[in-house]
Amino acid sequence: MRFSVTLSQPIRTKQDSLTCFVTHDLLICVNAHLQVLLLDLKRLYMARNKCCAVKRGLILWLLLIIIFLLYCLMLPSQVTIRGSKEGTCALNLAKPLNKNLPRPPRRPQMDTCSPSVNIMFMKTHKTASSTLLNILFRFGEKHKLKFAFPDGRNDFFYPAPFRRWQVKSYRPGECFNVVCNHMRFRHGEVAALLPPDATYVTVLRNPARLLESAFHYYRRAVPLTWRIGGGDKLEEFLRSPRTYYRPDAYNAFYLKNLLSFDLGLDNNLEADHADVTEAIRSLSRKFHLVLIAEYFDESLILLKEALCWSTEDILYFKLNARASSSVARLTPESRARALAWNGADWRLYRHFNATLWDKVEAYGRERMARDVTELRRRNAEMRALCLDGGEAVEAPRIRDRRFLPWQPLGGTSILGYNLRRDICPELRSTCEKMLTPEIQYLADFGVSLWLTRLWGWLKDAIYSGPTN
Repeated sequence: MRFSVTLSQPIRTKQDSLTCFVTHDLLICVNAHLQVLLLDLKRLYMARNKCCAVKRGLILWLLLIIIFLLYCLMLPSQVTIRGSKEGTCALNLAKPLNKNLPRPPRRPQMDTCSPSVNIMFMKTHKTASSTLLNILFRFGEKHKLKFAFPDGRNDFFYPAPFRRWQVKSYRPGECFNVVCNHMRFRHGEVAALLPPDATYVTVLRNPARLLESAFHYYRRAVPLTWRIGGGDKLEEFLRSPRTYYRPDAYNAFYLKNLLSFDLGLDNNLEADHADVTEAIRSLSRKFHLVLIAEYFDESLILLKEALCWSTEDILYFKLNARASSSVARLTPESRARALAWNGADWRLYRHFNATLWDKVEAYGRERMARDVTELRRRNAEMRALCLDGGEAVEAPRIRDRRFLPWQPLGGTSILGYNLRRDICPELRSTCEKMLTPEIQYLADFGVSLWLTRLWGWLKDAIYSGPTN
C-alpha cells in the first residue's frame, strides 16, 4: 500500500521549540489510511491462515498501525491560542444556544425558574459517571443542545490535560452548551468553551471502593500490576503498594488518587500537602455541585434543583454496573490501607461529602426523603416498562449489540440490558436511549470513534482469539 500525503503548509521546526505545524489534510489522510489498515488487518485475522507469511504480515500490519497511532496522537493542533482570553466563548453569546429554553437571571423569591442548558460535567472514572452522562445525553438531545465532543475517540486525549482544540472542529471563540466527556480537568480551557453562566458539576466516590473498581477494570492495562503474585492481587498490592508502584510508570495514575488526577491535581501528593488544601478551595469555588456516588439519588435531586429540571429529566438505569461476582470484598484492614494510600482522594471525598449533606440540610431532610422515594418509584416503573426481566444481565446474555457496554480488557464483567420484546411503541425510543451505553450513544450523535473502535477490536482479538 502506498501513502501519499498532501500538505497545505510545509512542516517547519525550530530549534528552541521543535513546534510542528501540520494542516488538517494530513490528519484526514492518516485517518483514512488507518481505517483501511484496520479493515485489512481484520480480514487477515479472520482468515486464520497458519502459514508463516500470514503471521509475518499480521505482525507488520500491527506495527504499522501502532506507528501511525502514535504519530496521530503526537501531532499538535494547528489551532494557536495566544492569550488566555483570546479564542474564548464571546460574552455576546453567553446565553442558551437553544432559543426554546431561555434562562433569565434567577431570583431567590421566584417560585418558577427556567431549565439550565449550559453545563460542564467533569466525568470522573468509576464513579457512576456513565449513568449521569446518559442523563445529560438524553436531556441535550431532547432540547437540541450543542455538545463539545472529542474526535476519533470517546475522551479528550485522556490522560493528557484538556485543551480546547481537542474538541471536534473547534474554532476559536465557539460556544457550546455541554462539555461532558472524559478529560483531565483544566478549568481555563473548559471555561473558554462555555458561557459564563454554565453550571459545573462532578461526582466523587469513596476512594477505597474506587480503587477496588479501578484495579479490577484497568489492571491488565497497568503493567505495574502484572508482576503481582497471589490469588488476590489487590490484597497483595495493598499490603505493600510502593513495592508495585512508580509515579512515572505507564497508566500508574489508575492505582493512586485517581479522582485527584482526573481533577487536574498531582496524584502523588500526600493528603496534608498545601497543594491539596488549595485544590479543595479552588474546586469548591469552581464547581456548583459535587455529587457523591454512594448517595446518587440524593445527589440527583440536588442536581435537579440546581438546574431547574424535572423528575422526568433525571430518570435512569444504572449503566456500567459490575456483576456482583467480580467485586472484591475488602477487609477492614485493606479498606484502611486503601484510604491511606489514596489520602488526597480521601480528603477530597470527605470535604465534598460534607458539602453535599449541607445542601441536603438546606433542601430539607423530609423533602429530600419524599423526592428520593418518588425518583426510585419512577425508576422502578421504567424498569418494568422497558426491560426484559426488569434487571441488568451479564454481557453474554445481551441480545442486541447496540446495548452491549464496553468491557474491561480480557473480561466481560460489565452488565447491560435487554429491551422488552413486547415494549409499548410509544416508549421504545425513550427506553432505548435510557439503556444505550456511552460509545453507542456517541455514535448515534455522529461522533467519529475510529480510534476507540480500533482499540476495542484489537483488545477483543488479543484476549478472545479466533472462534472455531
